[in-house]
Amino acid sequence: MSTIKVRVKDSLGDKIFLIAVYVLLSLLLIVVLYPLIYVISSSFSSPAAVTSGKVWLWPVELSLKGYNTLIHNQKVVIGYGNSLFYTGVGTIISVVLTIMIAYPLSRKTFFGKNVLMMLITFTMLFSGGLIPTYLVVKQMGLIDTRWALLIPNAIWVWQVIITRSFFQSAIPDELFDASEIDGCSDFRFLRSVVVPLSKPIIAVLILIYAVGQWNAYFDALIYLKSASLFPLQLILRSIIILNNSSNATDALKQVERQQLAEALKYSLIVVTTLPVLVIYPFVQRFFVQGMLVGSVKG
Repeated sequence: MSTIKVRVKDSLGDKIFLIAVYVLLSLLLIVVLYPLIYVISSSFSSPAAVTSGKVWLWPVELSLKGYNTLIHNQKVVIGYGNSLFYTGVGTIISVVLTIMIAYPLSRKTFFGKNVLMMLITFTMLFSGGLIPTYLVVKQMGLIDTRWALLIPNAIWVWQVIITRSFFQSAIPDELFDASEIDGCSDFRFLRSVVVPLSKPIIAVLILIYAVGQWNAYFDALIYLKSASLFPLQLILRSIIILNNSSNATDALKQVERQQLAEALKYSLIVVTTLPVLVIYPFVQRFFVQGMLVGSVKG
């Protein structure tokens, strides 16, 4: 039996509305995409072309001088390795601790969970401040150690709230009751049941914590003294300051250093954002799913 396809014609008002939506989205795409294209083009252009404003859309006088300067700088290589270490280890610590504190708070049978949740939320609204926090880190003996960038900010309260909401909505109580009847311990249930069913929220936590660790530099600026422990962002900051504050007496050399410093800025942006841009497409699907599911309940 053949079926007849009937296409409903859009009214004039609907067509105008769709055209307006497409135009608006196209303008938003240009606004978001153009700065990225400009930064990439500037990073592959000559320093003189960047400082003179010749770069508009495509690279001008193709040059890799900015990237060569970064690659041949041993401090940049060390900083890149440190940032990878802080991001990898810090993300693992943060995700594990967040799951371990969020799961008990999601259980109805956990005694005192409301009081504990109130205390945790209180820390999100009020903090002790920079100086008390520094004194605490100093008393713990974490100054000028890698742990200073891994432990003090290991848990973010907002991620605990999202993860707890996800567990409440995605992990039914019947699973816990059935596992308890079978003699499954709490840790075994968390490891064998909860974690495999929580891939979306775990992907969200990995992405958020990894981006936060990768971009963090203020804690390193406060707690670290040894250059061998500096993350990439702190190394790049020092490079830019060094190039901008040159005391060269030769005017020509001074201009060249200023041009190189300007080109370095765009090369640094590309280098620091590249890992995030590479990772995000692989976790974007889980990111959207985890954020939507985790925001249903509060």
